[in-house]
Amino acid sequence: MNPPTTTPESSYSRDQTLFAELIVPVPVRKYFTYRVPAAWNDRIRVGQRVIVPFGARKILTGVVTRLHNTPPTEYEARYLLELLDETESITPLQFRLFEWMADYYMCSPGEVLNAALPAGLKLSSESMVQLHPAFNQEESPFDFSAKELMLINHLKSEPMSYSEVAKLLDAKSIYSILKSLTSKEAIILFETVKEKYRPKTEKRVRLQEKYTEKKELEHLFEQLAGKPKQEAVLLKYLQQVPVFQDASVNRQGMSRADLLDAEISESSLQTLVKNNILEIFDKVVPRFGTPAGATEHPVLLSEAQEKARNEILKGLEEHGTSLLFGVTGSGKTEIYVDLIRRALDGGSQVLYLLPEIALTTQIVTRLQRIIGSALGVYHSKFSDNERVEVWNGVLSGRFRFVIGVRSAVFLPFDNLGLIIVDEEHDPSYKQQDPAPRYHARDVARMMAHFHHAKVLLGTATPSCETYFQARAGKIGFVQLHERFGDAQLPAIAFANIARERKSKTLKGEFTSALLREIKSTLEQKGQVILFQNRRGHSPLVECEDCGWIPKCINCAVSLTYHQFRHALICHYCGYREELPKQCPSCGSKRILTLGYGTQKLEEELTLHFPDARIQRMDLDTTRTRSGYESILDEFERGETNILVGTQMVTKGLDFDKVRLVGVFDADRMMHFPDFRSYERAFQLIVQVSGRAGRRETAGKVLIQTSNPEQPLFSYVTRHAVTSFLDEQLEDREHHHYPPFARLIEITIKHMDRNISARAAQHLAMSIREKAGGFRLLGPGEPIISKIRNEYLNTILLKIPRDQGRLGAIKQTLLTLSDAMQEDKNYRGVKVVFDVDPV
Repeated sequence: MNPPTTTPESSYSRDQTLFAELIVPVPVRKYFTYRVPAAWNDRIRVGQRVIVPFGARKILTGVVTRLHNTPPTEYEARYLLELLDETESITPLQFRLFEWMADYYMCSPGEVLNAALPAGLKLSSESMVQLHPAFNQEESPFDFSAKELMLINHLKSEPMSYSEVAKLLDAKSIYSILKSLTSKEAIILFETVKEKYRPKTEKRVRLQEKYTEKKELEHLFEQLAGKPKQEAVLLKYLQQVPVFQDASVNRQGMSRADLLDAEISESSLQTLVKNNILEIFDKVVPRFGTPAGATEHPVLLSEAQEKARNEILKGLEEHGTSLLFGVTGSGKTEIYVDLIRRALDGGSQVLYLLPEIALTTQIVTRLQRIIGSALGVYHSKFSDNERVEVWNGVLSGRFRFVIGVRSAVFLPFDNLGLIIVDEEHDPSYKQQDPAPRYHARDVARMMAHFHHAKVLLGTATPSCETYFQARAGKIGFVQLHERFGDAQLPAIAFANIARERKSKTLKGEFTSALLREIKSTLEQKGQVILFQNRRGHSPLVECEDCGWIPKCINCAVSLTYHQFRHALICHYCGYREELPKQCPSCGSKRILTLGYGTQKLEEELTLHFPDARIQRMDLDTTRTRSGYESILDEFERGETNILVGTQMVTKGLDFDKVRLVGVFDADRMMHFPDFRSYERAFQLIVQVSGRAGRRETAGKVLIQTSNPEQPLFSYVTRHAVTSFLDEQLEDREHHHYPPFARLIEITIKHMDRNISARAAQHLAMSIREKAGGFRLLGPGEPIISKIRNEYLNTILLKIPRDQGRLGAIKQTLLTLSDAMQEDKNYRGVKVVFDVDPV
C-alpha cells in the first residue's frame, strides 16, 4: 500500500510520459495511478491537489503522492482533468503521518485524506444546463411554454447553473421544465466542477489615481461646489486616507463600511463612483484578526509554577514527552503560555489541542492578546472557508500557533516544535465514526516524532495509560499539588437519594440538601453549575397502563423526549417522531416521562428558583459557534445564575463566582458495562468539582447518590487521584486490559440479523485458526445491537503489549475480512476495525 520513493519533479520534461500516484478520498486500501498531460510535466508537483475522473461518473479531488514513468498493469491510466494548486497543499511530513494512520488504524489512505482535508479544499460538482448543440428553435416540431422560451433565450448566451435557472424562472422546482426541454432535445445537462473555498473580501473605496495630484483635486472641489453631500464624502475620505503624505495609501483605500455613516449617504457615494471620482473595489482580507488592544503581556509564574515549568523542560529534553499532572485550578494554563512563548520565540510552530470547542472559546481571546495575529483557531464549528484559511495560513507561515480540537492534527505544519494536549484523558480526542478512528493524543505523539518536536500532556485526572507510562519513567512526570494563589480545593459532600426517598423529602429527583445548597449559594450572590450527563428532557417515555416504550425504528434503543421540539428523538441516528397523545398499544392517555435530562432539569429549576437566570449547555444549545460563546460570556459576566450542562461543563472552564457544583446523578455514570466506566466517572466528577471555588472564596461540591459509601467516592473526597489510578492499574493488569494489552474491536454490520451473526461467527473462527498469541472475546451482540437499520456483532481482541507481531496480526485481520466479504454468503456485510477503542 505504501507508495515508493518519489523521483524529483524537476527531472521530467514535456516529451516524457508521466504518471501520478494519487491518494483519492475513497475507502479502498490502495493508491491510484493517473496519466499526466504532457503540458503539465514541468508544473505538476507532489502534494498538489488535482481533479480526476473516478468510476463511471464521479469527479474527485485527489492529491499527488508520487510521480514516475511506469504505467499501471491492472488498468489503463486515465488522464488528470485539472491541477488545482500552483504549489503543494500537503507537505511531505503530512504524507508520512497519513501513511502511518492508515496503517495503524487499519483504514485506507483515502479515508485519512478525507478526514484531513477541510471540505473547502475538496471539489464539488454543480449541475449545469446548456442548449443542445443540434437545437434549432425554428425547425423544432415542439411547442414551448413561456418559461421554457425564457430559459432557451437566456441559454443562447451562456450555460446556466440549476440555481441560476431557478432564480430566472422564479420557481422552487425546475425539474419538470428541465425534463420537458430535455425530452424535446432543446437542452443538455452536465456537471461542472467548482472550488468550494472562497476568500473573504471587503468592499473598499479609493480615489481615482489622477486626483492624487493637488491641482486635479483642487479643480475637483471647484466642480463640487454647491454639492455639499458629495463634497462631504470626499472630505471624509481625505481625512481617513492621507493621499498627499504617501501616495501608496490611496491604492489600499478605506473600507466602504467605515466611509458610510449617518451623515454620508450611499447615493452620494454612488454618484462619485459613477462620475469616475471614486472607485469601489474588492480586497481579500483575513477572516481572523487580532482583537483591538492586543498587547504582549508577560506571563508571571508563581514559585511552584516556575519549578514545574523547569521540570517540564527537563522531562521534554530527556523523554520528548512529559505529563503535567496538576490539580484543578493549579494554573496549568499559565505554564502552557510560558512554554508557547518560548517555542515561538525560538522560531518553531506550536499546536495546542483541546478536547472541547467550548474551551477554545474561553481561551482564544486571552491568548490572542498575548500571542497576537500569529494565532489561528481550528475546529468544526468554523465554516469551510474559515478552516481553509487556517490551513493556508499554516502552510504560508502566517499562523505559527494554532489552537484546535482533534482535527487540528491534520494541519500542514512544517516546523512544529511543541504540541500541548490539554485534558489528555478526555475521550473526545477519540474519533468514532467514520474512519480513521484515531486518537488525537496518540497521533500528536507520532507527529512530534516526525517533526522532532516535544509533547506536553496536561490534566488533573490522567488516563490510566498515560499515568502508567509516567509512573514507569517512559515519559516525564511533573506534579502540581496545590491550587494557584489562595484558592483551596472544594469541600465535597453527599446527598443520599435513597434515604431522602425513604423519608419522602425528594422533590422530583432533587434532594432537599441540593435545593438548600443552591438557595444558599444564590443568596450569597454566587453561581451554580449543575452537571447531568444526559441531554434531552426525559430519557424514557412509558405508558403507565401497559408499559409501552417508544423505540427507534432504525436502532435498538428507546427514544428520548425533547420538550422544546415536542419530539421523541433517537440520539444514534436522528430519527424523530411526535410524542403521541395516547398509547399506540393500548389507547391509554396516561403516558409518563421518566428520568431527567438537562432540559427537564432546567425546567424544574425554573419552578424552584423563579427569580434565577438559568442557562443550559449541551449539544442542543451549542450547535453553532455563537451558541457556545453567548452561553459562556453571559455566565462569565454573572448574568446567568445557574448553568445546567452535560460533560461540556466539566472541562477546563474557569469562572470566578462559581461557589457550588452539583452532580445530579453520579450512580448512572459508574454502573455501565465497560471496563473504563469507573475511570470515566471518577474523571468527570473530579473535573466538574474543579469548577468550584477557583478564587479566594471556598467552593463546595454536592454529589447526589444512592450509595455514598461507594469506594470510588472515598478517592474523590480525598482528592486521591494517584491512589485511584494505582488501584485501577492493578485491576486492569489482572484482567488483561490497557495499558497491559492492546485492544482491537471488530464490528460486523448487516441489515439482516442472521447474516450479521453468521458473518461474525465465520470471521471469529477464521481468526482463531489463522492468527494466535492473543485473547479473542465474542462474537456477540453489543448492548445497542442495531443502529441505522444495521444489526451489529462485535469481536474483541486483547493483544499483549509484549507481542511483537502487532503489524502482522493487523494484516492477517484485514486479509481474513476481505476473504469473508468476497464470499457470496456474506456480500453486503460491513466490517469495521477500531484500534485502541475507548
